[in-house]
Amino acid sequence: MSENFSMTIDGRAVDAPATFGVINPATGEVAEQAPDASREQLDAAMASARDAYAGWRGDESARRKALLAAADVMFARSEEIGRILTLEQGKPLSEGTMEVVAAGVWLKYFADLELPREVIQDDGNALVEVVRRPMGVVAAITPWNYPLLLATWKLAPALLAGNTMVLKPSPFTPLSSLKLGEVLRDVLPPGVLNVVTGGDELGSWMTSHDVPRKISFTGSVATGKRVAAAAAPDLKRVTLELGGNDPAIVLEDADPAAIADKVFGGAFQNNGQVCSAIKRVYVPDSLYGDVVDALAERAKAVKVGDGMEDGVQYGPINNRPQYERVSELVADALAGGARAAAGGRPIDGPGYFFEPTILADIEDGARIVDEEQFGPALPIVKYTNVEDAIARANGTHFGLSGSVWGADADRAAEIAGRLECGTAWVNTHLALAPNQPFGGFKWSGVGVENGPWGLYGFTELQVVHRSKG
Repeated sequence: MSENFSMTIDGRAVDAPATFGVINPATGEVAEQAPDASREQLDAAMASARDAYAGWRGDESARRKALLAAADVMFARSEEIGRILTLEQGKPLSEGTMEVVAAGVWLKYFADLELPREVIQDDGNALVEVVRRPMGVVAAITPWNYPLLLATWKLAPALLAGNTMVLKPSPFTPLSSLKLGEVLRDVLPPGVLNVVTGGDELGSWMTSHDVPRKISFTGSVATGKRVAAAAAPDLKRVTLELGGNDPAIVLEDADPAAIADKVFGGAFQNNGQVCSAIKRVYVPDSLYGDVVDALAERAKAVKVGDGMEDGVQYGPINNRPQYERVSELVADALAGGARAAAGGRPIDGPGYFFEPTILADIEDGARIVDEEQFGPALPIVKYTNVEDAIARANGTHFGLSGSVWGADADRAAEIAGRLECGTAWVNTHLALAPNQPFGGFKWSGVGVENGPWGLYGFTELQVVHRSKG
């Protein structure tokens, strides 16, 4: 693949004065060049979004039609864009294509979502309504694990509400977002969606820029704190979807063979590169060996390779820093006495491949249990008392998601309700939908995305009071 990828500013293709290399993680080599936006180009993108705002906010019907048209483009061009996504992200081509389709599903959902207008008084004295108004320009900064899907989590509700947007994807995966901007140039009015690419400095320019009234960021806790600090002087609104260290608690009545596929999938989807994936599993003494063996069996059986190849189930880790982090955490666990029931090592050869790893005989206090590994390595921790397991599951700064697994679904649901997290699943994990709010407690985020609640995050409340006196 050799393609000229350009930014989208004011509805036009724009090159940058410089470029940067985008690595194919399956080879570790530069595959394409992406534009490296200048400060002046960011200013132009912000000005374009600001100028487009007045017209865009005034026609709700046109906004809905545009979002539906955008969804149709995603569906029609899913294979083309999916190949670009797999090239830069590493996931299997079928999953890259499905991510583009899912982006279309999110656009379509929000195109049909109601913008509420609530009457709180209607009598002889006054008609008082509470309405939701757009904010203005939204600065959206997205991560490398699901670059297109997570862009539409922001794009769809922001645009429906009447806002305009400047989007900056991760420098590890800019190409699919650049293609998104390109294919939507004929669907959205100029300036409604601008796509700029560059490194961390560009993100800092965006968060401190005087035009945006809202910042929507998905990424690490450390960067999220910097985003919040940059937004504070201008009182910009923020939504922060940050990291997770999701616990799964297996109860003593669970059947290891029956839950193993779902637990493994919940941990290793997208090669473990999911903020709300299972990151640690707590298993009772009586089931520990069986659960470890069942998960290890699945880890040994999966096919890892270049996402462009047929039959590959898991691709590489997306980038070298993350590959080195996973390698370091696994090595640290093994040095501390943990046992690799499966995997445990990088895979020889080019690219950022790591064996799907199940770590047994490990406890809280090990870094890979306490921190977010964000990769294909899963620690399995033994417990004796379920109250202790709940306390350990909650004993973290993170609070994104969690799950409980057991034959008695009512008891499992009661325990799930005691998890300190934004989503608590029972006998499943990573069950996400556009109508379901997604967000975290504690350090895992501020605000939510998806559903009407996510839409409200891109609006300001206004009271319209009409006197009848």
